[in-house]
Amino acid sequence: MSLMEEFSQKAKADKKTIVLPEGGDERIIDAAETIKKKGLAEVIVLGDENEISSKFRSKGYNLKCEIINPVKNKYLDDFASSYYEKRKNKGMSEQEAFDTMRDENYFGCMLVEKGIADGCVTGSCYTTADVLRAAIRTIGTKPGIKTVSSCFIMITDKKEFGKDGVLLFADCAVNPNPDAEMLAEIASATADSCRAFLNEDPQIAMLSFSTKGSASHTDIDKVVKAVEILKKTSPTLNVDGELQADAALVESVGKKKAKGSSVAGSANVLIFPDLDAGNIGYKLVERIASAEAIGPIIQGLNKPVNDLSRGCKYTDIVDVAVITSLQAQGGKI
Repeated sequence: MSLMEEFSQKAKADKKTIVLPEGGDERIIDAAETIKKKGLAEVIVLGDENEISSKFRSKGYNLKCEIINPVKNKYLDDFASSYYEKRKNKGMSEQEAFDTMRDENYFGCMLVEKGIADGCVTGSCYTTADVLRAAIRTIGTKPGIKTVSSCFIMITDKKEFGKDGVLLFADCAVNPNPDAEMLAEIASATADSCRAFLNEDPQIAMLSFSTKGSASHTDIDKVVKAVEILKKTSPTLNVDGELQADAALVESVGKKKAKGSSVAGSANVLIFPDLDAGNIGYKLVERIASAEAIGPIIQGLNKPVNDLSRGCKYTDIVDVAVITSLQAQGGKI
């Protein structure tokens, strides 16, 4: 059984409600039908009821999901009032709050905030910035967390790495140049993701172009400081750095470059120092090593919202809905 098949079984066992805001997109219709047909989750699709119902019928689908029109519905006044209370100190007027809640992206996130849905999957038509802005303004971050980040589950055929070839990479999609405090929060959030998705204790390598002082640079200092922060704030977390990627992953190299490290050679979580490294790193592994990259999985929000690529296939939306369901089950990510 593949990892995604395992995730699907878990989603079925504790079924959650996922909202798909972009109901005008054909891929959302196909994804909603597939999610319902496979019993992966309950589904709410946002958009014009007549238009969406027509799309389902034209494809020969039996409409089994709820449709809500963000422009006209029983929740709108309450949602607008709640959003106004959240944003009035930022200068937002009641009319602006009402107009914002008519946007499907914001409305979908508010369904999650209010507990009507357990998670939101959006971004097939929105940018990542649009998705995160709506999520942060409606749902917000977890208590004590300032940094919203992302991780990828990387599935390789190299069984000697991570958990039978599966590792978590972060942050590969959100924060261009995190400082030490942000890196520490990214690592902590990804540790929770490791426990939730892989059911493994995280072995976290804070990556750099240096291992244990083999070079000197302010970029390295940032990584070292992040490790110091983590050891103070999360003393039970198994984390080490700065480590080069080979020292983090290969036991023989780790023993030579980072003697005595509890992480070197056995890392299952790789924290990249910036978005350049993270994004390039996951795509190289995906393309050259023919790895499967599941993500980006958004971390740090108080309730789960996940972003799609605007070039996604409907099957990608189904997979992200499963991931979002697992986040809603775990309550940690």
